[in-house]
Amino acid sequence: MSEKDNLRLKLDINNVFAEMIGDEHGLTVEELEEAKEEALKAHQNILEAETDGKMGFMELPYNQEEIVKELKATAEELKDKFDNFVVLGIGGSALGNIAVQTAINDPHYNLFEEARNGYPRLFVNDNVDPEGIKALFEKLDPKKTLFNVISKSGSTAETMSQFLLARKFVADAVGEENVGEHFIATTSKDSGYLIEIAARENMKKFFIPDNVGGRFSVLTPVGLLSAAMTGVDIEKLLDGAAYMDKICRQDDFWKNPALVNGLIQYLAYQKGKVMSVMMPYSDRLRDVADWYRQLWAESLGKEVDRQGNKVNVGPTPIKALGATDQHSQAQLYMEGPFDKIITFLEVENFAEELEIPGAYEDLAGLGYLGGHSFAELINTEKWATELALNKRNRMNQTLKVPEVNEFTLGQLFYFFEFQTAVTGELLDINAFNQPGVELGKNYTYGIFGRDGYQEKKDEYENSAKHKDDLIL
Repeated sequence: MSEKDNLRLKLDINNVFAEMIGDEHGLTVEELEEAKEEALKAHQNILEAETDGKMGFMELPYNQEEIVKELKATAEELKDKFDNFVVLGIGGSALGNIAVQTAINDPHYNLFEEARNGYPRLFVNDNVDPEGIKALFEKLDPKKTLFNVISKSGSTAETMSQFLLARKFVADAVGEENVGEHFIATTSKDSGYLIEIAARENMKKFFIPDNVGGRFSVLTPVGLLSAAMTGVDIEKLLDGAAYMDKICRQDDFWKNPALVNGLIQYLAYQKGKVMSVMMPYSDRLRDVADWYRQLWAESLGKEVDRQGNKVNVGPTPIKALGATDQHSQAQLYMEGPFDKIITFLEVENFAEELEIPGAYEDLAGLGYLGGHSFAELINTEKWATELALNKRNRMNQTLKVPEVNEFTLGQLFYFFEFQTAVTGELLDINAFNQPGVELGKNYTYGIFGRDGYQEKKDEYENSAKHKDDLIL
C-alpha cells in the first residue's frame, strides 16, 4: 500500500442496513442494487456536466498549479509584514476557511506566537453583528492588518459593509493613498463591483472561477489564500481532493463510496430520514460540520425540480460534536422520532494520545480510567454511541479518517461535494443554485434603497404588519 492509500478515507455503512437496525428502519443491499442503475445514471450525468464545464469543483484539484504558486508566494511575501489576516466574507466565503484553520492549525493558533510559526493571526468575520465587529476592530492595529475581501459579485451586503468599515479603519491610519496595500480582493475576474474597486485601490487580486459556487469554493483562492497565510500546505489539500476525485470517477458502484452514500442519503430521505446529522468525534473536524450544513442545505433544499414541478425537497443538516453532544442531543437521537441518518466522523489516529493518570483505584467509578488514553476514551465513546443507536434501530454510518491532515481534509471536502452532486441528481433538482437565498438578499437590497430593487421595497412596506397583541 502506498502512503496515500494508507490515508484513504473509508465509509462504514453497516449500520444503515436492516441486519443491524431492523427491517422497519434499515435499508437492504437488495434495495441499493435495485436503485444502482439510477445512481450510475446520476454519476454519468455528473461526469458529462463536468465535460461541459458545469461542475467546476471537479476541475479544482488539477487546474490551479499557477494559482497555488502565486498564493504561496503572496503568503511568503506578506506574512512578516502583517500581524493579522482578516477574512471578510460570509457563507461559502467563510465556513470553509474556518474549517481548514480548525482542522490543521493549533487550536490556540491566535493566542500564542510559537503556535503560529511566523504566520499572522487569522480572524474570519462572517457576520454583521455590530458588537462582534466593533470588538474585533478595537483589538486590531490597522497598520499591521491585512484584509481579504471575498465576494464574487462585490455586492454582498454583509461583506461589502464590513469592507467599507475596514477601508475607513485603514485609511484613517495609513492614508487614502496606501489603502490598497492592506487589502486583497477575491472575486469574479470579469464582472462585479469588487473587481472595479480593486483596480481603483490597486489591491492584489485573486479570482473565483465562474463555474464554482460559494459553497463549493473552499478549494479555490476563497479558502486557499487564508490557508496559505496561516502555513497550511495547500498543495496537499488539493492532492487529497485529486485522490478522492479519482475514486469518485469510478463507475464500479461498490468501489465509489461517495456515489454509494449519495444513493444511501437519497433512499434514507425517501424512508423518512429527513434530517442528516454530522457528528465528528474530533475537535479538529467540528467546523467541517458547519461547512457541510451549508453545502447540504443550500444545494438540496429546493422548491422545484428540473421540470418546474413544486416538490419542496431537502434533508435538514444538523451539526453535533462527539463526545460533547452525547450529553445534549443524543437523548433525542436515541428516543425521539425515527427521522435522522447520523454520519460519524471517526479519527483513527490522533496526533496526541495523552494518557489518563491513574489515581483513586479504590473508587470503582473512577479508578478504571487510569492507564487508558484520551484517544481511546473518545473513540470508545463513539463506538458505544453507535452500538446504542443500533440497539434503538437508528440509522447511522461512519466515515473513518486515518488522521487529520491536509491530505485527508482535501479528501473530506471533495467526498461531500461529490456526494451532494449525486443526491441532487437523484432528487432531480438543481444542486448548484440558491433562489431562496437570493430572494432574501433582494429584500435586503430593497429595504436599504439599492437602485433597481424598489419593487422589493414596496413588497416589504405593503406586507402584513405584525399585531401588537401577538407580541407577548
